[in-house]
Amino acid sequence: MNRQEKEALVDSLRKNFDQAEAAFLVGCSGLSVNVMQDLRSKLRGKGARLKVAKMRLVKRALSDNAAYEGFMPYLHEERGVIFAQQEPTAVAKVLHDFVKDNENFDIVLGYVEKEYLDADTVKYLATLPSREILLAQVVGTMQMPITQFVGVLNMMLVRLLVVLKQIAEKKEKEA
Repeated sequence: MNRQEKEALVDSLRKNFDQAEAAFLVGCSGLSVNVMQDLRSKLRGKGARLKVAKMRLVKRALSDNAAYEGFMPYLHEERGVIFAQQEPTAVAKVLHDFVKDNENFDIVLGYVEKEYLDADTVKYLATLPSREILLAQVVGTMQMPITQFVGVLNMMLVRLLVVLKQIAEKKEKEA
């Protein structure tokens, strides 16, 4: 790889770090090309990309990005960087499942919403429901008291109608 190609790769990595909603650092040494392609296709389906580059180039890409300086101590072995453009929990689920199936693959570090996550926290993130499900649960929880209140009001109206009907029937019998 010549100097221009390296500079282009560093620029590409910088852009990916700047645009990513989340980034994960993974250990992927000893994985076959087919296994890596399988991981890439699973990640692509979740709006994420895997980049494997020399750590020296990744360090250079991160040298002027203070947000990711927590990655620096981990950039010494063969690592891959996963850039999540959309839902970090979905990407974490893919990584968690992939760790189960491949002993040579491990999650080193995650960076989600300006927070660093260790491997255990990324695994916990993988157990969370998707954003849409969480939002639906919140809306359902907020809507529940209102729904119950409307139900109580309806029951009061029904009871009032029953009482009025009984009064009308009683007056008919008296008349």
